[in-house]
Amino acid sequence: MPSKDLPRDVGGFIRDLRRNAQISLRQLAEQAGVSNPYLSQVERGLRKPSAEVLQQLASALRVSTPVMYLRAGLLEEKEGYGVLTAIAADSELTIAQKQSLSQIYETFRRENARHAEAEAETAKQAEAASEAAAQAARAADAAAAAAGRAAGGATEAPTGWPGDTEATPTPPAKSRPVVKKTAKKAVKKAAPRAAEEEN
Repeated sequence: MPSKDLPRDVGGFIRDLRRNAQISLRQLAEQAGVSNPYLSQVERGLRKPSAEVLQQLASALRVSTPVMYLRAGLLEEKEGYGVLTAIAADSELTIAQKQSLSQIYETFRRENARHAEAEAETAKQAEAASEAAAQAARAADAAAAAAGRAAGGATEAPTGWPGDTEATPTPPAKSRPVVKKTAKKAVKKAAPRAAEEEN
């Protein structure tokens, strides 16, 4: 469609929406915040409305703003707007049906966008929780290793303790009685011999 026909197309679209809503030109002009003569020129294709005016008209007519932009040639048919264009261009649908379908479609898109954002936020929180758990586990491992080193240094047996067979001395308490008994026996044996020698 030639660009010169776009204002006329959107003007006719606005006029059809207005008539379907059963409101006068003056009422729509007041609700959209534009003058009555200006809106009349828009509907007749003599003036090309700005994006701001189109948004105000869409709000007043309870129609999707992207649909209004598409009819005015201000949007390309991408990111789902092709569906809205198809709805708007379907000659078998009434204006009311086009409005209803457009609103339902955009409601679904907004709902899906919210769900996607919520899922992304949940995944982000789960990742943060997983990282925090990993850090806590690493800190616990480090603390356990430090405790193990401290406990190992305190219980290490010094040289000469039981278990160290090379450096364990013979307890002197057990050897002294043996020495005393041996000395007494030697004295007893030596005493008779000394007496014989004297005789």
